Amino acid sequence: MSVDTAPRSTTWTYVDGQWLPGNPPLIGPTSHAMWLASTVFDGARWFDGVAPDLDLHCQRVNRSATNMGMKPTMTAEEIETLALEGVGKFDGRMAIYIKPMYWAEHGMPGSVVAPDASSTRFALCLFEAPMDAGKPLTLTVSPLRRPSPETAMTDAKAGSLYPNSGRAILEARARGFDNALMRDMNGNVAESASANIFMVKDGVVFTPVPNRTFLAGITRSRVIGLLRQAGFEVQEATLSVEDFREADEIFCSGNYSKVSPVVKLDDRELQAGPVARKALDLYMDWARLGTDV
Repeated sequence: MSVDTAPRSTTWTYVDGQWLPGNPPLIGPTSHAMWLASTVFDGARWFDGVAPDLDLHCQRVNRSATNMGMKPTMTAEEIETLALEGVGKFDGRMAIYIKPMYWAEHGMPGSVVAPDASSTRFALCLFEAPMDAGKPLTLTVSPLRRPSPETAMTDAKAGSLYPNSGRAILEARARGFDNALMRDMNGNVAESASANIFMVKDGVVFTPVPNRTFLAGITRSRVIGLLRQAGFEVQEATLSVEDFREADEIFCSGNYSKVSPVVKLDDRELQAGPVARKALDLYMDWARLGTDV
């Protein structure tokens, strides 16, 4: 039987001390990761000669592994060095997604469901992925909810969380929208299905307060800091769907696309607003200058 290892774009993966092109097979049917989903990852970006907050993404993947019950095998500094080495394998014309990953190969002796920390493995995958920063998107309120820390591994960027986000996106797209606005188990807005969410009302920027039901992202934190530095009032607050329906402006932030304005929420049309444009400009200026907040 042949194995299709062709990547969708130029891809390099570092594993077990070597760089491999394409999409190398790394786990088998008895791997704990395939069987019981002990996977964590992170995502950084390289574009225009810069990799903003790469160090923070490398630190977070190690925290995720620890929170999942695994043992990181690389320091954050080693991951960062490897990532920049990997960037050098590309021609520099297209943006790159930088994805460090950990997974468990075996279950804990006597309790196979739990990962065996001593079997933790590491890989670093880089692949070309165009930037679509600033691309408008439409949202609909999802009937699905984000889990609480008591019901899922919300304290890690865990692969097991993403099927829930995926089904929310599929449900939204079946109704003609790009993405979904998701609530937590108490009915408060948490994020979109794949990015953090902001709204603007009467000149004040609001974003859901971190309550461990969603990943309060690195790009989210960076955008908050840059907006505050630029003189905007930014509040982390408990927000309802009605708050978003009455907002003057809505936008998302995330590593993959940085800042994206929301131009429709259910049946309400919105404009790509000035705060979203300013947030994206501030982020890109900061990234390209290599300055800090």
